[in-house]
Amino acid sequence: MVAPLSAWPWENLGIFKYILYGPLAAKVLHSWIYEDTIKDLWCLHILLICALRGLVHQLWSSYTNMLFLTRNRRIQQQGVDFKQIDGEWDWDNFIILQALLASMACLTFQSLDALPLWNPKGFITLLILHITISEPLYYWAHRSFHESYLFTHYHSLHHSSPVLHPFTAGLATPLEHLILCIVIGIPMMGCILMGYGSTSMIYGYVLAFDFLRCLGHSNVEVVPHGIFNNLPFLKYFLYTPTYHSLHHTEMGTNFCLFMPLFDAIGNTLNSNSWHLHKKISSDSEGKGKVPDFVFLAHGVDVTSAMHVPFVFRSFASIPFSMRIFLLPMWPFTFLIMLMMWTMSKTFLLTFYNLRGRLHQTWVVPRFGFQYFLPFATAGINKCIEEAILRADRMGVKVISLAALNKNEALNGGGTLFVNKHPELKVRVVHGNTLTAAVILNEIPKDVKEVFLTGATSKLGRAIALYLCRKRVRVLMLTLSTERFQNIQKEAPADCQSYLVQVTKYQAAQNCKTWIVGKWITPRQQNWAPPGTHFHQFVVPPILAFRRDCTYGDLAAMRLPDDVQGLGCCEYTMGRGVVHACHAGGVVHHLEGWTHHEVGALDVDRIDLVWEAALKHGLRPVSSVNMNTVK
Repeated sequence: MVAPLSAWPWENLGIFKYILYGPLAAKVLHSWIYEDTIKDLWCLHILLICALRGLVHQLWSSYTNMLFLTRNRRIQQQGVDFKQIDGEWDWDNFIILQALLASMACLTFQSLDALPLWNPKGFITLLILHITISEPLYYWAHRSFHESYLFTHYHSLHHSSPVLHPFTAGLATPLEHLILCIVIGIPMMGCILMGYGSTSMIYGYVLAFDFLRCLGHSNVEVVPHGIFNNLPFLKYFLYTPTYHSLHHTEMGTNFCLFMPLFDAIGNTLNSNSWHLHKKISSDSEGKGKVPDFVFLAHGVDVTSAMHVPFVFRSFASIPFSMRIFLLPMWPFTFLIMLMMWTMSKTFLLTFYNLRGRLHQTWVVPRFGFQYFLPFATAGINKCIEEAILRADRMGVKVISLAALNKNEALNGGGTLFVNKHPELKVRVVHGNTLTAAVILNEIPKDVKEVFLTGATSKLGRAIALYLCRKRVRVLMLTLSTERFQNIQKEAPADCQSYLVQVTKYQAAQNCKTWIVGKWITPRQQNWAPPGTHFHQFVVPPILAFRRDCTYGDLAAMRLPDDVQGLGCCEYTMGRGVVHACHAGGVVHHLEGWTHHEVGALDVDRIDLVWEAALKHGLRPVSSVNMNTVK
C-alpha cells in the first residue's frame, strides 16, 4: 500500500501539470486586458515568484554543469547519469504545491494583497524567527524523517540521487514539502501578523531560501575555506556544499537546514566536515584527475549548440531535435557564438567513466559552417593543435577527432599534427576505421551493387576497396578520373572491375543501396528507385525526403553497459550511443594500441577494429546488422 502523501497527485499529467498555474495566469490577463489595473496583485506576485524560483534552480544547474569552471571544485567526482536525471525530471513539483498553498492563503487573508513594498523591520524580525523557529523545527523534522518508517516511505526518495545536483533539492514527497512549507511560512506569516511584512521581504526570503538549498545540493564547493579561518564562528551559521554532501554519504549526521549550529547542539555534526571542506577548497586550484581518453568535438549549428547540460540538463539528456522553446534563445546563442569565435578556447563539456577510466568530451569553439570558410581554417587548426598539445602535457592516452575536426582538406585527417609533432605521446585517432566498419556491417550480405557518393574521401575510398574485395559492384560518383583510378589501382587486380566510375546520379536509378558520404539534395534523391535504403556518413545527415525509401542514421555504436555517469546525448544519438568516430577512439584506448590512426584508412584493419569493438562490449545500433556482407 502506498503511504499517504508520498506521491504527487499530478504526477501522471506530464507537462500538462503546468495548467495548474492557469487560473492565476487567466486572472492576471483578464485584469490587464479588460480592467484599468490588475486588481488581485497577489496572482501576479505568485506567478513571478514561481518563475524566479525556477530561474534560481536553473541558474544553479547551469553553473554546476559548466565543467570548464567547476571540474576542480566538484565534491563527488562521478557524473549524473540518465537514471538520476529521469528521477529528478519533475523536481519543480514543490513550486506548484507552494503556489497553490499561497493562493489559498491570499484568498483567505485579503490583507496580504495590501502589503507595503518595503519594511526594514520585517527583515530583522524574519531573521530572528528563522533562527529561533524554522532552523530547529527543520532540524528535528529532518532527523525524524531518518527514522525507519518515515525514511523508507518518504525521505528515501530524496536520498535516491547518488550525485547531488541543485534539482535534487526539489526531489521529495508531498508530505516533506508540506512540512517545508510550514518551515518557510512561519517566519513570513509571523512578520506579517506583527505588522512588519512587506512584498520585498517575501520575495527576498523565498528566493534566498531556494538559493541556499541549491547551494547545499550543488556538489560544487563555492564557499572559500579562508572565510572560516578569518571568522571561525561563521562555520556554525552557514553550511557549505561539502557539509551537506556528507549528510548524503553518511546519513546519520549534518541534518541542519542552513546552520550547523543546530547539529552541534544536537551532537550530530560530522567531525570531518571542516577538514573535508578545507581539502576540497585547497585542491580546487589543482588540475584535477587526468582523463585517459578525450573526444574532441565541435559545434554543429547555433540551434544545436543549446543541446548541452549547462543550458537545459533535461533537454541535453534526450536526442537533439528542434524545439519551439529554443527560438527565443537563438539571438543570444548567436552572440555567444561570435564571442567564442574571437575569444574562447577548447573547453570541457561532459565526462563519463568506463572501467575505471575517465573519458571526457572537449569542444572546439567553432561551428559547422566555419569549417568551410577559407579564412577560418588556420584558426581552427590552431585550436585543434592546442587541444592535442594540452592533452599530451596532461598525460592523456588517446584523443579522438570528431567529424570536421579531421576534415581531409583541413588537416589531412589529423596527419598535419602528427607530422608537426612527432614526439607526441598522446595517440591521435580519427576513428574512421570503426566508422567504415559500422557502415559496412549495415549492408545486407545479398547486396551486389551499391552507389557511393563522397567516393574519393577517406571513408569513401575504404568502403569502396572493402566492398570490391567482397565482389560487390561499387558505383563511385566522382568527376575526378585521376582520383578514381588511384583508388582502383589499390584494389587487387581481380577486383578492380568491381569499381565503376559514374559522374551522374542517373547512373544509380536502378540501385537500391546508396551510401551517402557527400550531402545530396531532395532532387538528387529522386533518382533512387523506390525501396532504396540510404546509408550515410555525412554531417549533417541528409533530409529524409522520400517516403518510399528508408534512411539510416549516422554511423554510431552503443557504449558498454558498465559505463558510469553518462547523462548527455551526443547530438541526435540516443542515450548511451556515440558517433562511430568517438567509439573508435574508445576502442583504440581500451585495446592499448600505440599507433596514431590518422590519414588514409588501412582497409585491412576494418575487421580487426570491428571485432575489438564487439569484444569490449560496444554494440551496433542499426537493426540491419545481423545480415551483412561479411
